[in-house]
Amino acid sequence: MASEETLLDVVESSVDMEIIEPNSVTVAEQSHQDSFIQPTVYDPSTHTDVERIKVESEYLRGTITPSLKNPLTGAVADDDLMLIKFHGIYQQDDRDIRNERRKQKLEPLYSFMIRARVPGGVATAAQYLQMAELATQYSSGSLRLTTRQAFQWHGVFKRNLKTTIAGINKSMLDTIAACGDVNRNVMSNPLPETSAIHAEVYEWAQKISEHLLPQTKAYHEIWLDGEKVESSEVEPAKEGPQGQGFKEPIYGKTYLPRKFKTALAIPPYNDVDVFANDLGFIAIVENEQLVGFNVTVGGGMGSSHGDESTYPRVADVIGFCSLDQVLTVAENVVKVQRDFGNREVRKLARLKYTIDRLGLAGFKEKLFAYQGFELAEARAFEFKHNGDRYGWYQDEVGNWHLTLYIHSGRIADFDDKLLFTGLKEIAKVHQGEFRISPNQNLIISNVTRQTKPVIEALINRYGISIGEVESPVRKNSLACVAFPTCSLAMAEAERYLPSFIDKFEELLAKYDLSEQAINIRMTGCPNGCARPFLGEIGLVGKAPGKYNLYLGASHIGSRLNKLYRENINEAQILSELEPIIQDYANAKNEDEYFGDFVIRKGYIKAVQNGLDFHS
Repeated sequence: MASEETLLDVVESSVDMEIIEPNSVTVAEQSHQDSFIQPTVYDPSTHTDVERIKVESEYLRGTITPSLKNPLTGAVADDDLMLIKFHGIYQQDDRDIRNERRKQKLEPLYSFMIRARVPGGVATAAQYLQMAELATQYSSGSLRLTTRQAFQWHGVFKRNLKTTIAGINKSMLDTIAACGDVNRNVMSNPLPETSAIHAEVYEWAQKISEHLLPQTKAYHEIWLDGEKVESSEVEPAKEGPQGQGFKEPIYGKTYLPRKFKTALAIPPYNDVDVFANDLGFIAIVENEQLVGFNVTVGGGMGSSHGDESTYPRVADVIGFCSLDQVLTVAENVVKVQRDFGNREVRKLARLKYTIDRLGLAGFKEKLFAYQGFELAEARAFEFKHNGDRYGWYQDEVGNWHLTLYIHSGRIADFDDKLLFTGLKEIAKVHQGEFRISPNQNLIISNVTRQTKPVIEALINRYGISIGEVESPVRKNSLACVAFPTCSLAMAEAERYLPSFIDKFEELLAKYDLSEQAINIRMTGCPNGCARPFLGEIGLVGKAPGKYNLYLGASHIGSRLNKLYRENINEAQILSELEPIIQDYANAKNEDEYFGDFVIRKGYIKAVQNGLDFHS
């Protein structure tokens, strides 16, 4: 990461600036921008090895193709481990049997997780059916819905990667930029309480996703044998062999310093946890018309145990943009992060650290200079809800929407319910969409009056939950995958959360709080995939069976929680929580959420800024 003065010197000497500015700016504004923009240049003496991998990859090609053909291992080459993420793939292994295979002198049982890019979480019934068929043929036989409204397949072996990705693309979805140091899947409110506004905001999620896609043709070459794919609205950029004569117009050779996440929210619903994202757009509706968005920057959940230089952060609202400015703002927030983000220390590379290093005023100054205009003053908005609305809902045009409860987003067949099979049968008769919620649930959307009784019968036949029997606390809980496939997991999450909720429900019942909604977020490590630092109760894995306990987040996702107890087991967690729950039952104000209560009563201090998280 170079200093400002060093970067200015670089601008004067660089002949490969790789900068293309938005078409919406004037010639005078363009001239001003050109004198200010400081392009990223790889520095091998200070930048991480990941930066070398990206620069040498010929725009994300690397040696992925020969790695796929290598029959001697189920893994890919070391450098390609990073590059396949840009293509929507993570290499994993089954940690449940890792030691056994080591004793047998076998390499780990490598497989891959594939993640689809699904802007706004909306897929047609036909697309869903194709996703399920791929899960049956090539993965673990289940689908997982992510907290970023995407589909994931686990357990795909290397020999099946190309076939699976080709199948995803055949459905007119894809996996490009679902992971990696680029803008990832763009989130949007999934349920159309106001159909016209929702549809318009969803269109903006699609536009932002397409606008910020990498333009390299590597994806098409590697996975689709060079064929143009109908799933992307963007024409692949013209390139010679191995990317000759090509430049990424937004990202350049180095792409971003770290992953980048974007979400759009429609007040009063904050389903997407907009403040947890690097970039957010909060819809402003006046006279029943979408007039623009408030812009938020600098959110992020990841941190590292024992390293106080890392911390979660909620985003700041920095102003308002009109609809014609949305793509320009999105592109230039990305470019400022591209050029000023930390490329020397990856754990400090997210936009939240860039903003805290520059100062919010300093970041805004650079952003406004990059885009050629200042944002207007932010407009009033209010969030009231963060969770999903379960069961049937009829919209303003008469269509029906059914929100299902799906534990941790895992769509599989279980002893007591045939969820995977049942949803496939529904997809065969449904003519609308399947919408993924940011809370890992599924909405069967735009159901016609004629089809509604057919779907109701299938729901009952296969024992699929619509949230009628689960407690409020269970319906407001999230967990990441953790063991056995996540390489970063230190403790269980998805597999353990149901049994923990069983015990916590008993505790709530003891004090007549069974109907109280409390957000519980559990992760196997502090990377934050299930947004644990926005849980009123956050449980973050520290070791097998041990968790850090965090308290005090806002129920609507606007305030972080804070460490209350460290490295404790289940019995200790419940013991620590019981007196607080008892006090909550006796002394809470009317309609007071648990996260607000623990702060009012002094159990924990409110975290107003990520920099205060460890204080």
